[in-house]
Amino acid sequence: MGRQLCEWDFGHTMKNVLFLCTGNSCRSQMAEGWARELLAGQIVAFSAGTVARGLDPRAVIVMSELDVDISNQKSKTLADLTDTELDLVITVCSNADAHCPRFVGRTVKIHHGFDDPPGLANSARTEEEALAHYRRVRDEIRVFVTSLPDILARPAEFRDS
Repeated sequence: MGRQLCEWDFGHTMKNVLFLCTGNSCRSQMAEGWARELLAGQIVAFSAGTVARGLDPRAVIVMSELDVDISNQKSKTLADLTDTELDLVITVCSNADAHCPRFVGRTVKIHHGFDDPPGLANSARTEEEALAHYRRVRDEIRVFVTSLPDILARPAEFRDS
């Protein structure tokens, strides 16, 4: 009984995984932090944006609530990663998905969008209400990152892209 092979086998070697967002300030930073925390030894996680807007302080706060320190991560663009061979690019917002360049070689790209916490927080009446948006998206990103090995084990034609 043979098994279905995909572009690469997630379990055999460390893979370079990029989380791409518009500003690399919040969602992609949280995803990178979760991947480093939850998938250490399985992937090397990176994040970048189509532009670099700086690290969102509220993202740092809500991640630290669960003992994940992203305070030393830097906001960067794809240009900062030109020397990095990427195995997988995951766009985490629709704007990044729409503006994601084509990657040559074996890089696989998938899209899994999340709500924009800073945008949602704009209508919050209190800081606690604003942080609630960040916490919800943080938790959704954690669930997604945890599912990455299963997602990547599927043949490419069965993945969202």
